[in-house]
Amino acid sequence: MEENAPLTEGVYYILLSLYEPRHGYGIMQFVSEISNGRVGLGAGTIYGAIKTLVKKKWIVPLDEDGRKKEYVITDAGKVAIEHEIKRLSELYQNGSRIVKGEDLL
Repeated sequence: MEENAPLTEGVYYILLSLYEPRHGYGIMQFVSEISNGRVGLGAGTIYGAIKTLVKKKWIVPLDEDGRKKEYVITDAGKVAIEHEIKRLSELYQNGSRIVKGEDLL
C-alpha cells in the first residue's frame, strides 16, 4: 500500500472499526455488521492486514489484558481514512453528475 494509494474495502473497514479498540474477531463482527453482511473478512485477511497496518503505523496494539490483543487506529491511520473518504466522495460526485447529465467542469 502506497501512502496515497486507494485502500481496499477490507482495509478501509478495518481502519474504521479501530476507532474503538477491538481484537480480530471484534473487527470481523463490526465489518459484517456495518456492511449489512456484504463484507465478510476471514481470519487470514484480518491478521495479514493487521500486520501490514501495524508496520505502516496506521494502527497500534494496546497493552494486552488477557488472551485477545486489541488494536486501535493512530493519527496516521485517521489521515489515511480521511484521504480515502475524500477520494470516494469525489468518485461518487463525479459519477452522480455524469449519470444526471450535469457538466463536470
